[in-house]
Amino acid sequence: MTFDLKNSVRPNIAQLKAYSSARDEFEENTATMVFLDANENPFENGVNRYPDPKQKSVKALLSELKGVPTDQILLGNGSDEVLDLLFRAFCEPKEDNVILLPPTYGMYEVLANLNNIQIKEALLDARFDIDVEQVLQVADAKSKMIFLCSPNNPTANAFSAERIEIILKNFNGLVVVDEAYIDFSSQDSWSNKLKNYPNLVVCQTLSKAYGMAGIRLGICFASKEIVAVLNRIKPPYNVNELTQQRAKERLLKPEAVEKEIAQIILERGLLETHLKTVSYIDEIYPSDANFILVKVDDANKRYQQLLEKNIVVRNRSSQVLCENTLRLTVGSPEENAKLVAALKELQP
Repeated sequence: MTFDLKNSVRPNIAQLKAYSSARDEFEENTATMVFLDANENPFENGVNRYPDPKQKSVKALLSELKGVPTDQILLGNGSDEVLDLLFRAFCEPKEDNVILLPPTYGMYEVLANLNNIQIKEALLDARFDIDVEQVLQVADAKSKMIFLCSPNNPTANAFSAERIEIILKNFNGLVVVDEAYIDFSSQDSWSNKLKNYPNLVVCQTLSKAYGMAGIRLGICFASKEIVAVLNRIKPPYNVNELTQQRAKERLLKPEAVEKEIAQIILERGLLETHLKTVSYIDEIYPSDANFILVKVDDANKRYQQLLEKNIVVRNRSSQVLCENTLRLTVGSPEENAKLVAALKELQP
């Protein structure tokens, strides 16, 4: 199936002329220049000037680390802004639909509702993998995007690469692979295959493996044509100066990030081993993320008991296929030890 981007972009977006900010019109930034074009406060304090609207230095570092050209990178105020931009660019309100694969990340549904876009669902199978036949069956001429969270939240597993590839080849719309947890997985990122699939969009974040949830920086990798569309509609200064500064500092320390990732993966394995000894845990699902989903005898009861011991986990029982499950983030060695001790103290 041949994907045609021109037929996917909303007509009004295709004709839209992007807002041109002062920094777009003049990009040189040298010490000898006097900037009187943006109505800024002239007194220097580190943040009195508008941030780079194109985030060039951050993208350059990401390009080097991820092997993706800078014109195929879009940055957002968290991944949620990136996802919202995709809805706004490619989905016509009250007409188009998107396909979700529950149980999955809850913001897809929120953003679809916010943008007045119909939701079609294709439940994951018993092993929390993609039911390809069901996905392709629910798709129709108005289906503009499929969201694949891999590794998946809340189930923690990565989807079959073969199944994702079938979707990419047979769906005439955008396939958005949300890789917030990819750094904890043994699978390769789909950002390495952008050349092969013009309808592929990959989302990543600095919130998880890079430990920078507080700065809110989301990343989109896609074709330069898709990125150009998103740049046309994004707010001009959507990533603030402080976020850009902190992101650059962190991206320049890949060894420290890799060390933390390795530690989390090690702790994940140790935590899984300890969880096997807890009698009321019925199942520990395989994890490619920095958290573990477990099935217990009574999730509401166990959640409350842990809360009384000052330990907060996530009760995912309200999600389809996740009855009586708790989602446990892999913490520090000390935090994991407290969790295991608390779980073992609870009566079966």
